[in-house]
Amino acid sequence: MMVAVPVSFEFFPPKSDEQRAQLDRTTQQLKAHAPDYVSCTFGAGGSTLSYTSETVRHLLETHALDAAPHLSCVGGTRDEIRALLAEYRALGCRRIVALRGDLPSGMGHPGDLRFAADLIAFIRAEHGDHFQVEAACYPETHPQAEDALSDLRHFKAKVDAGVDGAITQYFYNADAYFHFVDAARRVGIDIPIVPGIMPISNFNQLRRFSETCGAEIPRWIGKRMQAYGDDVESIRAFGAEVVASMCRRLVEGGAPALHFYTLNLAKPTRAVLELLDS
Repeated sequence: MMVAVPVSFEFFPPKSDEQRAQLDRTTQQLKAHAPDYVSCTFGAGGSTLSYTSETVRHLLETHALDAAPHLSCVGGTRDEIRALLAEYRALGCRRIVALRGDLPSGMGHPGDLRFAADLIAFIRAEHGDHFQVEAACYPETHPQAEDALSDLRHFKAKVDAGVDGAITQYFYNADAYFHFVDAARRVGIDIPIVPGIMPISNFNQLRRFSETCGAEIPRWIGKRMQAYGDDVESIRAFGAEVVASMCRRLVEGGAPALHFYTLNLAKPTRAVLELLDS
């Protein structure tokens, strides 16, 4: 099947010349897939805040891409967030990914805005409908949530605050996405819910990361990966097919778009997209 829905890519801001060159190579390759937009993350507590705006500017001006900065309210004052929004508007950004973010250890002040819903309401109050605002949601439940229903209530608060769309945490079980969308619709959430897709490149790294963010890797996938041992090519080929098969099912089931977490690598994402295009 051809990819029948829009795609978008997430990058993280590079900190060194080598990382900047890597991002340029990746961006150049992924541009061939005509992304609807690209997003740019930031570090906890703003540790890469300046890198984020620099990267957004580079993606806009050098690569002519619609670049959406991630914006967190953790640890920030209203004035600091107001200044960032003004900077992004001046750069020509029309889209923001609004997140609560995580409070880094040792940081005592959570900021003037405590939750993503507060940040979304603030963006709307300051800039009206200028920005298309995206939020995060969690088909397998946020790791800090009391339960799935309370997590859904937090999601509904973001929608009520004025968010335009949502991007999910990555997952490897399409049923989790479909069940979550059905549950969201039942409580009156009618915005587009775009599945976040994590291509598989380094499985051991992915497994460690998934344990901290609450994303479940199905046991059968883990066991197959173990069976391949050090056969890197087989691991990559199997990983691409698993993710592409899931993407096919998501698109056929009504997913409005696909958002790829690239980790600034072109090859794993391209491998999935090429399977979808074949």
